[in-house]
Amino acid sequence: MNRPHYILLPANPLFVIVSICGAFLLNILPWGQWYGVPDMVALVLVFWSIHQPRLVGIGVAFFMGLLMDVHDAALLGQHALAYTLLSYFAIMIHRRVLWFPIGTQALHILPLLLMAQMVQLVVRVAVSGKFPGWLYFLESVTATLLWPLASWILLAPQRRAIDRDETRPI
Repeated sequence: MNRPHYILLPANPLFVIVSICGAFLLNILPWGQWYGVPDMVALVLVFWSIHQPRLVGIGVAFFMGLLMDVHDAALLGQHALAYTLLSYFAIMIHRRVLWFPIGTQALHILPLLLMAQMVQLVVRVAVSGKFPGWLYFLESVTATLLWPLASWILLAPQRRAIDRDETRPI
């Protein structure tokens, strides 16, 4: 309870856009098809949907889902549906999640990421009839473990003071 609470600066919309584009670029790297490699777009979308729900919402999630569908040559709308639901449920719980410490936030994020993966899996199995195996869900666990690092990186620009002063902690 004695840890300091810093007042964050407003999020720079350009930084939000760059972080989402960077997550997309990380997703299109060749190792994105291995088991356990997290869906960085989903992680960044859920982060910004929780921290900036008016800036990043369902429309951005749908657009990023369409981009991922085109990149993965998946059924058009598979990622879009999953990301849209992910963003919707993240926005629904965003006030609650922000009250918790970072570890508990990660535990709130895990069911959201698993739900998004389950939606993608249902669409994939309905179309192709192939179940990828239980290691498929390792992706959500890895993304949950990356939540503290993602929070630290994505909130870093908001933690700096407008005019620096040695006697002020924010």
